[in-house]
Amino acid sequence: MPRYNHRWQSWIKDYFSFTKWQRRALFFLLLIIIGAAIAPVFYRYFLPAPQQSADAIVLEEAKGLVPFKGFDSSWQNNNEHTAWKEPADNNRAATSVSYFTFDPNTASEADWLRLGVKPKTVATIVKYRSKGGKFRQPEDLLKIFSLPKDQAKALIPYVVIASTASNYSFRRDSLPARPTTPAKNIAAIDINLADTSQWIALPGIGSKLAFRIVNFRDKLGGFYSIEQVGETYALPDSTFQKIKSRLRVNASGIRSININTATVEQLKMHPYIKWNIANAMIQYRQQHGPYQSVEELQKIAIVTPEWLQKVAPYFTVQ
Repeated sequence: MPRYNHRWQSWIKDYFSFTKWQRRALFFLLLIIIGAAIAPVFYRYFLPAPQQSADAIVLEEAKGLVPFKGFDSSWQNNNEHTAWKEPADNNRAATSVSYFTFDPNTASEADWLRLGVKPKTVATIVKYRSKGGKFRQPEDLLKIFSLPKDQAKALIPYVVIASTASNYSFRRDSLPARPTTPAKNIAAIDINLADTSQWIALPGIGSKLAFRIVNFRDKLGGFYSIEQVGETYALPDSTFQKIKSRLRVNASGIRSININTATVEQLKMHPYIKWNIANAMIQYRQQHGPYQSVEELQKIAIVTPEWLQKVAPYFTVQ
C-alpha cells in the first residue's frame, strides 16, 4: 500500500509541478485573459457618441421615441414652414408638422412623417411604391385609404411630381404619317404552269417552299384543285390562305396513269397511292382481267370511296 501511494505522488509531481519560467508564463496568460474579459466594459467610455442623421431624429421624434426638439435650420427645406400641430390620438403624441414641397414618388419615410403622416400610412405608401405603384398627379393622394381626406387636401398644394414620359400625352394623328409602300400588283398564277420564281413572288413563299410546291406538283402529275397546294409539306395554312385568292388552276394538262398497264413500282410513286393499295390493284387485275372503268376499283376491299374520289382524276383506262 505505501508503495502504491508513493507511485501516485510521483506521478502527480511529474505532471503538475512547474518551473520558475512556467509559473511566470502562466501568470501573464491569466492577466491577458482577465484583461480581455473586462475590456468591453471600459471600451465604450473611450468611443465618441454616435451621431444621428436628421432623418433618424425625425423618425424617432415622429414615432414618439424621443421628445420633439424641432428641426435644425441647416437641413430644412427652403420651401417648408411650420404648420398646425396634428391632433393627438390614443396611439401617438402630438408633434409639430412641417409643410414643404415633395414628390410622393421619391419622398423618404422621414419626409412623410415630417409632413404629419402616420407611420402605418407611411408603411402603406412605401409598400405601394415598392410594388410599382406611381403617383401621377397630386390628387392621387386622395386615393390613399388610410390618409384622412382633410390631411390629403392640405398636402396636395405642396406636391411636385417629377416630369416623366407618362406625364405627357399626344395624339397619334399628330405624328407625321408613316410613308406607305404601294402594294405590289401580283397577277394570279396558274398552279400547273408557274415556275419557282412565280411562286416566290407570292407573299410568304420562299425558295424552299416554292421548290416543294413544284416538286409535289410533278409527283402528282399536276393539280386538279387549288386546295391541293395546301397539302404541300411544311406550307403553313396561314400562308396558303393568304395566297389562295391569287391562284388559278387549269387541269387539262394533268398526267394520268393507265391502271391496266401500270406496274406496282409506277403506282406507288404517286403521293396518293400506298404500296398495299398498289399491290391490291395489280392482284385484282391479274385475277379479273383488265379494268373496264376506274369505278371498278371500288370492288377492291381496301379501297375506300374517299380515297378513290381523291385519286380518280389521275387514273385512266385504255
